Amino acid sequence: LGLLYQEYRDKSTRQEIETRRLQDSQTDPEESSPTEETPPEAEPTSTTESKAPAQISLLRNSNSRFNLWQDLPEIRSSGVLSILQPDEIKLQEAMFELVTSEASYYKSLNLLVSHFMENERLKKILHQSEAHILFSNVLDVMAVSERFLLDLEQRVEENIVISDVCDIVYQHTVNHFSVYITYVSNQTYQERAYKQLLQEKPAFREVISQLELDPKCKGLSFSSFLILPFQRITRLKLLVQNILKKVEEKSDRETTALDAHKELETVVKACNEGVRKMSRTEQMISIQKKLEFKIKSVPIISHSRWLLKQGELQQMNGPKTSRTLRTKKLFREIYLFLFNDLLVICRQIPGDKYQVFDSAPRGLLRVEELEDQGQSLANVFILRLLENADDREASYMLKASSQSEMKRWMISLAPNRRTKFVSFTSRLVDCPQIQCVHPYVAQQPDELSLELADVLNILDKTDDGWIFGERLHDQERGWFPSSMGEEILNPKIRAQNLKECFRVHKSDDSQRRKLGSRNRQ
Repeated sequence: LGLLYQEYRDKSTRQEIETRRLQDSQTDPEESSPTEETPPEAEPTSTTESKAPAQISLLRNSNSRFNLWQDLPEIRSSGVLSILQPDEIKLQEAMFELVTSEASYYKSLNLLVSHFMENERLKKILHQSEAHILFSNVLDVMAVSERFLLDLEQRVEENIVISDVCDIVYQHTVNHFSVYITYVSNQTYQERAYKQLLQEKPAFREVISQLELDPKCKGLSFSSFLILPFQRITRLKLLVQNILKKVEEKSDRETTALDAHKELETVVKACNEGVRKMSRTEQMISIQKKLEFKIKSVPIISHSRWLLKQGELQQMNGPKTSRTLRTKKLFREIYLFLFNDLLVICRQIPGDKYQVFDSAPRGLLRVEELEDQGQSLANVFILRLLENADDREASYMLKASSQSEMKRWMISLAPNRRTKFVSFTSRLVDCPQIQCVHPYVAQQPDELSLELADVLNILDKTDDGWIFGERLHDQERGWFPSSMGEEILNPKIRAQNLKECFRVHKSDDSQRRKLGSRNRQ
């Protein structure tokens, strides 16, 4: 049956992790990993075999080893491996992976359509509107993938040494990849509809379970097929980044790769915004209904406002004497809603409501950590509102439940303050790095979802197992459990990762700086 995209992607990212582990343990990061070694030339193969398209060779191979361009019989028999420089072979591998992964992705999309969407039993169970929400414009996405793959295959068949693929990526991203934005923007509705159908329609649940058991699905869930387009468009950007790191500097191929990467980044950002917009709007409406203003009312709902963090903290009442310390409760509960441009301070009242007693623009917040002053003042920090709801300065002494919660609040409230390892205004410092070895799904707005093989700068960490990091490939920042990754210890590897990051983003670096803190969330 060959590799479905989910399997292909998993093999690829896990091999990337292992390669980086090996490099990290070596003194010289330039030493080749086992997967990059030039194999000995093979015996000439038959004419029929040498004409087989490269991508078909990969998909038909069921061995556990991940196939490489240099493993193809037609490449090994051509003698080209003895002519090409090692850097060019690595570049060929990067371009070949983009092509073969698209073939695998198309195979999985085809299965989603033929096996699930066009199943007659499923068609009878689903209302037309339910089917539309569930599958959205997947037929358009598949048609775009097919057209893209045909052009990539044609390029591969022109010459055994691939000339370039990023020019094809650029053309298709500009002219056709808007279908991904439509599909991914529907994700919130799609997830909700799927959960609802599983709960309310036993017949739907039964058919899906039976279809998932088919050997064609390789034990993969229906939902893993639904999320394919979002995973692919994100992965495609990373594959172009990988090519960009390997092309000659100031060459035509570098220019083409930079152009393709820029267009893909635009599409990926539009996809992310499409997903966030719907969930954010619903969340803001829900919060607005829960707030009661003791002060002058502040309009909460705005198209440019979203929630960054919410939660309970303890406010210190400030004892005047030791007697009041004994007789009066030292702290009382308050509840904070922090938006990208506004802080609202409340007290919880009966009926799942919150009474607002102060507020301030986010840009007028300052935080200060208290020095260790004993157990009662552990995890305490000062929050200053330079201009509050009464147009005056106000200070709050706040206690968090843990060190990580305190740091998370401090960074969210004042995102531009210096972190433990590196200043937000300087990315030239050799700060610690970590690579993700377990995927993580963000549980809170200030957390960062991680994919396997993501590499991040560690900006801050806590004693209770949390890391604040910046992902190198897109500069997204957020918190995640330290158990999700392995620290990169080799300083040469860290320097190499940063150098590659700067190179990938050099064309849009100045623009990204202008966007400032908004892109950090």
